[in-house]
Amino acid sequence: MRKWIGAASVALLAFAAMPAQAADKVVLMLNWYVYGEHAPFYYGKAKGIYAAEGIELEIQEGRGSAATTQAVAAKTADFGYVDVPTMMRAAIKGAPVVATGVLLQTSPMSAMGFADKNIRKPEDIKGKTVAITPADSMTQIWPLFLKKTGLKEGDFQTVAGDGQTKLNAVINGQADLLLGYVMDQSMKIKDATGKDVYPIKFADYGINMVSSGIIANGDYVKANADLVRRFMSATTKAVEAAEKEPKAAAQSILDANPKGGKIDTLTQGFELTIPLYRTAETKGKRPFQVTDQNMAETVNLLVEYGGLDAKAKENPKAFYTNDYLPKSGS
Repeated sequence: MRKWIGAASVALLAFAAMPAQAADKVVLMLNWYVYGEHAPFYYGKAKGIYAAEGIELEIQEGRGSAATTQAVAAKTADFGYVDVPTMMRAAIKGAPVVATGVLLQTSPMSAMGFADKNIRKPEDIKGKTVAITPADSMTQIWPLFLKKTGLKEGDFQTVAGDGQTKLNAVINGQADLLLGYVMDQSMKIKDATGKDVYPIKFADYGINMVSSGIIANGDYVKANADLVRRFMSATTKAVEAAEKEPKAAAQSILDANPKGGKIDTLTQGFELTIPLYRTAETKGKRPFQVTDQNMAETVNLLVEYGGLDAKAKENPKAFYTNDYLPKSGS
């Protein structure tokens, strides 16, 4: 009897000493310095959602969607969170990248200014000064917004500069509005001034375009199909969890990066992001479930107004896949 117990104990000790299966290390590079939109990734990591899928997640800040797309194409990052139209421009030129999930299915693009200036509709832009960054995604779509709203270039003045110059122009009163994202630049202005900002949203005037999503290298996806599925499953769950607890999700950013902003504007920025997750067609569906129609409309608009090569219209489905997303309820 003693011999049996001793043998069993040795066996149990040997089993306990066996290393657990190592988690897969995954690098997710963001589109930019951290702001409220990024809360789900930090929340998913903090809550152990990625760990539960066998993933050790490293989140890296980015320096623009184009740079992050390049990093994913070169496999220096496993996944990127980028502006999908920016990824499309790279893909059509040969970059081996594909969107494995489109999170923002309604465009966050807007013309925004201080709320107390009472600029609430396109007509109010007449006679004002608009700050732009030449060649960025919003400036490329701006002519379509003008066409949709009946505005003309001569109806207002423009000042041009990089992203920070554009912010400073509004903050310092050199411009009345800037072209920006509802959950990004508006929060930066509020952080700097304490004043509320009002956005005139492009999406409210018939501009139906997707925005941010997860991308990966096409070869990486083929070689790591199970890992891609687990990553998209974890990210879907992270978004769903963050939607339910916006302030806690925003706090997870500060827990990981104490200099990542202020809790009030991080929370507000994330809350402004949530309505962009779904369209009328995807209402009630889990995050990332973009429709073929939405993607086709995006490609058509980018070809006509955004400088995307016309051959993109031949096969819009080449830019994205929903095959690695979790099924309903899983």
